[in-house]
Amino acid sequence: MTVPDSGAADAGAPRRLVVLRHAKSAWPDGVPDHERPLAPRGLRDAPAAGRALAEAGCRPDLALCSTAVRARRTWELARARWDAPPPTRLDPRLYGADVPELLDVVRETPDEVGTLLLVGHNPGLEELVLALAVEGLGDALDQVRLKFPTSAIAVLTWQGPDWRTLAPGAALLTSMTVPRGG
Repeated sequence: MTVPDSGAADAGAPRRLVVLRHAKSAWPDGVPDHERPLAPRGLRDAPAAGRALAEAGCRPDLALCSTAVRARRTWELARARWDAPPPTRLDPRLYGADVPELLDVVRETPDEVGTLLLVGHNPGLEELVLALAVEGLGDALDQVRLKFPTSAIAVLTWQGPDWRTLAPGAALLTSMTVPRGG
């Protein structure tokens, strides 16, 4: 995954949406879905996702994270890879969101944000990437079509004056990776 850091966007400048699916979660008996913790593999993979983001220069200007425990913990472990973690907002609408709901959240992003990170869940995130990507570099689009597993990271770029104008088919999927911890 090699995408240079764009920083804050000017009007019409390239913008970047980074989509991170939460790491592998556990399924403990009697625990509501929203409260499910990360599994041991998820505890290893989440920091690897943060390392991959940092190494690729994908530090977001803003991170929006689902309120579900597994998403919050994934982001806590991933963002620890930066000396100065980006601002984060927890948004309950990201839990169980479909493409229209996810787009509504993204379109509320302040104009000065050039790189936005979403931390959430499938099937919504996978469907969002496929809806936004008009094409992909290399085999990135085929990888997402095949599977968008836990800890997967998709990076989409597009030109636009603001986030309100992001529409299906408007983006290029520049990379898709699935970092795994040791």
